[in-house]
Amino acid sequence: MSPEATPVQPAILLTIIAETVLKDAIVNLFKSYSVSGYTINPVQGEGSHGKRLGDIAGYNTNIEIKTLVSLEVSDSILRSIKDYQGKHALIAFRQNVEVLAN
Repeated sequence: MSPEATPVQPAILLTIIAETVLKDAIVNLFKSYSVSGYTINPVQGEGSHGKRLGDIAGYNTNIEIKTLVSLEVSDSILRSIKDYQGKHALIAFRQNVEVLAN
């Protein structure tokens, strides 16, 4: 093994699972906080809002959005999306991770 330090740095992995209708609003929110990248995937599942099968495009569908940000940015994003919970199916969580440093 090389004596070099492990080339990683700490970050927050923020994951949001929400109705597809919120995609543009969440992406715009990310951009307002200068989030440099994110990944979006269609997802299916069941929760307190019932089954989300994604069987009809644009109806009853959910997406999962993941991004790597600082703790402060994740706090701001979570505060901003809190209002959506009363009107839409949405869950968000964050994890401490280590990412490969540039």
